Amino acid sequence: MTVMFFLRMAILNNSILSSYIAINKHFHINPLKLLSFMSESNFHADNQFIKLAGVVAVVGCDGTGKSTLTADLLTYLQKNGSAKRCYLGLVSGEMGEKIKQLPFIGVKLEHYLAKKAQRAQDMKQKLPGTGTAIIMHILTYWRITQLLRVAGLSKRGVLVVADRYPQAEIAGFHYDGPGITAQSTDNWLLRLLAKREQALYTWMATYQPDLIIRLNVDAETAYARKPDHSITELREKSAVMPRLNFNGANVVDIDARMPYADVLQAALTAVNQHLSTHV
Repeated sequence: MTVMFFLRMAILNNSILSSYIAINKHFHINPLKLLSFMSESNFHADNQFIKLAGVVAVVGCDGTGKSTLTADLLTYLQKNGSAKRCYLGLVSGEMGEKIKQLPFIGVKLEHYLAKKAQRAQDMKQKLPGTGTAIIMHILTYWRITQLLRVAGLSKRGVLVVADRYPQAEIAGFHYDGPGITAQSTDNWLLRLLAKREQALYTWMATYQPDLIIRLNVDAETAYARKPDHSITELREKSAVMPRLNFNGANVVDIDARMPYADVLQAALTAVNQHLSTHV
């Protein structure tokens, strides 16, 4: 029993280390920047918000057209100066595709994380294991580096269109919130990671974009557009997204059931109103 236990732990640790090295190399996570971030002085204990000038975030359930809209907004903003598009999601979407590109472990790791992340959303099921939680936590630091990149671009006067945006109000990677919860576990490491995860997302949420465009859609319409997605998951997402207030940021709601031309026009109107000093 003891031999098998240590063998399993060795395999687990090797898998975690290999995944960390691959993720670190592939996504260019800056260890020094993360170590600097982890110092308590970098947390805004007084909940002071940092406004990200010139940053527009597009959020919404799958099937609302976020990718298409962010691409068109980027084209529009680039006509008025320097502009970039940044993806701030995890596990699914563009991030999932990037994970699949990791050498040797990519496809299996993406499937594994997606499955564990899906199960983590259902509190009736078993919580993620320690190894999965650690990898999820590493991915959270990747999200931090992306947010810091957005903040850096904003500081330099570059307009940014963000596809998705982190929030600390409702847990769940599917909602761009904390991915690790450990409300009913005796595992001290999971509890520690969950506490740290919540603190990191609370910190990220203090960075407020100039504007958040929230695309709203019902689950049936989303499923018609994304039939490869789970209808149950789409129902959950379409119900949760309208409840988020993103720490009081400027949020403009747009009905994504409208013809896309109308959705784009409504988004451009919002951008012109809220970013009038930039466009």
